Amino acid sequence: MVVYYFSLPKQLFENQYATVIESSDGQLIGAKIAADGQWRFPQTDSVPNKFEKCIVAFEDQYFYKHVGFNPGAMYHAFLQNRKANKVVRGGSTLTQQVIRLHRNGKKRTYFEKVIEVVLATRLELRHSKEEILALYAAHAPFGSNVVGLEMASWRYFGLQSHQLSWAEAATLAVLPNAPSLIYPGKNQEKLLQKRNRLLKRLYENQVIDQATYELSLEETLPQKPFAVPQIAPHLLQKVAKKQANQKVVTTINYDIQERVNEIVNQYYQQYKQNQVYNMAVLVVEVKTRNIVAYVGNSPTDKDHQKDVDIIDAPRSSGSILKPFLYASMLDDGELLPKSLVPDIPTQISGYSPQNYNLTYDGAVPADRALARSLNIPSVLLLQEYSVNKFYEQLQKFQFRSINRPPSNYGLSLILGGAETNLWDLCKSYAFMAGTLDFYTKNQDQYRTKELANLNYEFDRKADFGSPTKQKNILQPASIWHTLSAMKEVNRPNGDEAWRFYDSSLELAWKTGTSFGARDAWALGVTQDYVVGVWVGNATGEGRPMLSGVEAAAPILFDVFQLFPKAKWFATPYNDMEEVEVCEKSGFLAKDNCPKVLSWVPKTAKKTENCPYHQWIHLDTTEQFRVNSSCESPENMIMLSWFVLPPVMEWYYKSKNVDYQVLPNFKNGCESQLQEVTMGFIYPNEGTKIMLTKNFNGELQPAIIKIAHTKTDATVYWYANEIYLGSTKTFHEMPILLPTGSYLMTVVDDLGYEIKRKITIEQ
Repeated sequence: MVVYYFSLPKQLFENQYATVIESSDGQLIGAKIAADGQWRFPQTDSVPNKFEKCIVAFEDQYFYKHVGFNPGAMYHAFLQNRKANKVVRGGSTLTQQVIRLHRNGKKRTYFEKVIEVVLATRLELRHSKEEILALYAAHAPFGSNVVGLEMASWRYFGLQSHQLSWAEAATLAVLPNAPSLIYPGKNQEKLLQKRNRLLKRLYENQVIDQATYELSLEETLPQKPFAVPQIAPHLLQKVAKKQANQKVVTTINYDIQERVNEIVNQYYQQYKQNQVYNMAVLVVEVKTRNIVAYVGNSPTDKDHQKDVDIIDAPRSSGSILKPFLYASMLDDGELLPKSLVPDIPTQISGYSPQNYNLTYDGAVPADRALARSLNIPSVLLLQEYSVNKFYEQLQKFQFRSINRPPSNYGLSLILGGAETNLWDLCKSYAFMAGTLDFYTKNQDQYRTKELANLNYEFDRKADFGSPTKQKNILQPASIWHTLSAMKEVNRPNGDEAWRFYDSSLELAWKTGTSFGARDAWALGVTQDYVVGVWVGNATGEGRPMLSGVEAAAPILFDVFQLFPKAKWFATPYNDMEEVEVCEKSGFLAKDNCPKVLSWVPKTAKKTENCPYHQWIHLDTTEQFRVNSSCESPENMIMLSWFVLPPVMEWYYKSKNVDYQVLPNFKNGCESQLQEVTMGFIYPNEGTKIMLTKNFNGELQPAIIKIAHTKTDATVYWYANEIYLGSTKTFHEMPILLPTGSYLMTVVDDLGYEIKRKITIEQ
């Protein structure tokens, strides 16, 4: 009895299975063949009704009545085999056939038949009839390397098993009995006869009605095998690494996935003309962090790395991290949304950032600097905030590829010196949207695990932790201002007037382009979805004209068009405070500032007051400045004046026609304070200047450039006290000096001077 009880192993089949992924509504979106080369899908819990009726009618009409074997059927089979002097009929029940599949490779002898009978009865004791039928359907051979009903349904009819017609189910029911009949173009007549006989039996047994029977007879047999769907091949690749041999129902929306595939294919056909072969798109639902669409690469070929899953691949970040710096500085009270940030030629320890368009604004509001993705203001903000502090903030966002010491990145951290990937970026942007949305809808609460990982498993839910009053990385007000600034990013060609249309999508988005035009990024976020796009070459080869705005942004907006228009984020007023800010500078207003009320993060009170407004005294004509040395106090007019430092002013006034420079002092008046009226534009302190040669081998001079606040000032130039000349209005001086170190001195006609050390090399 003990031997009988343990005669069957706990797990009847030790086979390798295909890795299968389905969409959220149960549609097959991909499968990877089993390690043994067989297309064998994992076993399902039940068998579709049509196949169940067909297989029972064809193989074992007494299936639900016997205890594992049918003595009558075995006796009749014995007589037929003896008469034919060979095995022509087995007489096995479906339960015995499951045992035979389990004991694969055993010779068909009468002794083996006895073993099958014993084990079949043991199987009947351990499993229900439905479970035994499911075991059979999952492991029966269906021709070639196709094993199991689920795979056979896809291979021969391109359908899931529950979608089969009666004729199709009957065709598959007769195949395990003679799997060689399925070969396309061969044995079609034999297969047709077997199928039709089974259909007739179903009709005679009143399983199907006459109309169904007659229509089923008209259906054709399968011809060329169908390819297994590969709608999300790179997600399948990811699943196969962690959940091989399993069927995983994913969070993928089948229709959205197919539409995104079409969009990627359209742009791939276009971009490959410029030898840009790879792109990736990730779509995440903010509320659940479920992945709705996963396109790991474009439909390219092996020569262009088609199997590389770029969603997880570290790539140079370009400007895509700038919103995190802006939000962090707002959060820490080191910045206001519209605070002016310098945008002038800059060199820091030999590092000289450049704006994408190679121009300078002099000064620009911080939110506009973010919207326009200006590099110089971003570098100066990072210098103020500190690389170490920003690095620690990025670690809180769990950017896995930013793993070197902060000193290895330096200020280039904000301009693409670090690497990141679409997965981490979408996760972080979803965190920002999720934090803001949850806070405004749940009585000013946060969640302890708001930075939940992205999820692709339908049966698993993201863990957001529990409600709390403690912020999670960033406060909602900082996030709201950041997303509002990102909403103003200039859109791709053809969508510039989006603000004027009620139907336009309100979208916070950011692009990025890495050095050498190797990586083009676009990330967008609404209350409902985050979409991430990367375009480039997986090999790292850069291409002309490849940029986030030109290459990635059009894909981003096309993907967002697949979704209903979302409402813009609610303003988190409970995390804000209304304060007076300077209308001109965006800093907290002083008494002499033109003031406007603005809702800013509560931490804003830590920021400094406006540094650019000062009191000045004018004569009665308001044309000249005066002081007590030349004018009596009762004749002075005191005004507040917006004054930028010289170099900032020099660029700012060219972009802002309403900017008014300080009036000159009235003749006979002398300034009682040493004013800063000049500043070097180029070079920076300690710069080494390498003189170049023209095509004739002649040395070319370097151009030293300054800015002066007075348009009519005359300045005098010296190098180590050697007089070089004077300039007026446009202050540029060519120098052609021998190799060595020099102290450049510039003096204006009022005696003010500035100095700078440089080195000349030839």
